[in-house]
Amino acid sequence: MTLDNIALRPVDEPGLAVMERFLDDPEAASEFQWYGWSDVRRWRRQWSEDRLLGGDRSYLTVLRAEEPVGFVAWRKVTTTPNCHYWNMGITLLPEARGQGIGTEAQRQLVRYLFAHTLVMRVEADTESENLAEQRALEKAGFTREGVLRSVAYRDGRWRDGVRYSILRDELT
Repeated sequence: MTLDNIALRPVDEPGLAVMERFLDDPEAASEFQWYGWSDVRRWRRQWSEDRLLGGDRSYLTVLRAEEPVGFVAWRKVTTTPNCHYWNMGITLLPEARGQGIGTEAQRQLVRYLFAHTLVMRVEADTESENLAEQRALEKAGFTREGVLRSVAYRDGRWRDGVRYSILRDELT
């Protein structure tokens, strides 16, 4: 498989079904993304309203050879009354992890956000123990900014996070 087969597209019905697996299947979600049972239809309700392409929060399906294997998401972070940036993330099915798909999908999302919005900064957060995601972000051109202590509660304990960012003029 080459990474030329990786694409981002608006969420359709098959992509929505993959997204719902992450809310209903702890093994699909991964140890770093499973936060317990939650409303499995929340994304479907939003999809029926705006196809998951909203102004402050949006989602795209990650495709490998036209097959949905996960999704990327971004949300607006407002810093001043006239300024914001994007915080983005990714979730992939187990069979799509460890193959460079996440790196390529995140690289494509950054290019998309800089091409279609005026933001100067895109950031991403991950747990400090999620070394695979940290490597993927670094390969995608992100710079590690620092550790966020006890920022997320998962699986019975508080977890440290790591923040990464990329600026518009750093895009290669």
